[in-house]
Amino acid sequence: MSNEVYHNDDDPKSYEEAMRSSNCNKWQKAMESEIESMKINKVWTLFEALKDIKPIGCKWVYKKKIGADGKVKTYKARLVAKGYRQQEGIDYDETFSPVVMLKLIQILLAIAAYYDCEI
Repeated sequence: MSNEVYHNDDDPKSYEEAMRSSNCNKWQKAMESEIESMKINKVWTLFEALKDIKPIGCKWVYKKKIGADGKVKTYKARLVAKGYRQQEGIDYDETFSPVVMLKLIQILLAIAAYYDCEI
């Protein structure tokens, strides 16, 4: 388990704030990495919006990951949809979150240990 934690106190609250900060180049790289990851994972399908439909907006969320030594280890940027405007069946069909529950990892390790498997 990692000793890193997310730092919230002075993380930018908007794109504009991130670009005005002294770490703007690090935030820019984090955003580029997020966009590249979305392209690789085919997160969306781009198409021309219909005339009478207003697209759902999005925003950037910024977080610094702090190591056990108290220093910033990673700059994270996530592009998130303004979900409060979404309607199931119209704006999305399914949801995806790349998060694993700790309990599932513990179960997997217990099964592997029981059957003497290598992980």
